[in-house]
Amino acid sequence: MAREVVEYLNPQSGGTILDCTLGFGGHARNVKIQNPNVKLIGIEQDEDALQEIKDINGIQVIKGNFRDLGELVKTRVDGVLFDLGISSYQIDEASRGFSIRFDGPLDMRMDKSKGKSAYDLICESSEEELYLIFKNFGEERYSNKIAHWVKKKLPKTTFELKEIVERAILGWKKRESVSRIFQALRIAVNQELDALSEALPQAVELLNPGGRIVVISYHSLEDRIVKWFFREQKKDDILKIITKRPVRPGEEELERNPRSRSAKLRAAEKNEK
Repeated sequence: MAREVVEYLNPQSGGTILDCTLGFGGHARNVKIQNPNVKLIGIEQDEDALQEIKDINGIQVIKGNFRDLGELVKTRVDGVLFDLGISSYQIDEASRGFSIRFDGPLDMRMDKSKGKSAYDLICESSEEELYLIFKNFGEERYSNKIAHWVKKKLPKTTFELKEIVERAILGWKKRESVSRIFQALRIAVNQELDALSEALPQAVELLNPGGRIVVISYHSLEDRIVKWFFREQKKDDILKIITKRPVRPGEEELERNPRSRSAKLRAAEKNEK
């Protein structure tokens, strides 16, 4: 949603845009192309991405997790972007353990230098704790049964986990259940929902009056957090919501990038005080 990001961020010459999920710099580069006189700051925690983007001209790159936004960035900004979820690189790189299509170690950490892997989490969690992870973060109907078999088998690889989930449940929609379990583990491993909830108020605090915040989410749990945060900020007369409904990818983008089909963009503007 490159075009929509630039449209809703509305970068102005001399302004500063903060990309909280820099990745490989796609959105940042596009903003710079549209307005070369914009200053760009990018936050990224994935070391693989950082190695690729460290030499991008015109972008100040900061290593860290956006949940620490207030500590990482000390300057006021005119726009903030969150493009949540995982990148195509992370999905396609088997060693990262995110994908159901490639066999690899059950890792799933965004920052491989910190925290517990998905395998560690499975080993250290009780069956009840796994059930709650699958239910709350994956909204999976068969969470109880899947948690039982995952805890019993303790999968070490993505294909082992996939096979356990497929064998644990009946019916023909096994792939959807596998995807939900992978999503739930990834969210738990990276504490994604907590990080988002903590980062949003810090982002608004950094915004200059008239500045905009744009968030792209990829599942209902993230989108719900953003929607209710924007509503509360509107109620407190801090933000003005500029997307009455979430903006979805157009047909052309869906043909070019099928992975964008679940994307929802919401945007708001900080009120003048």
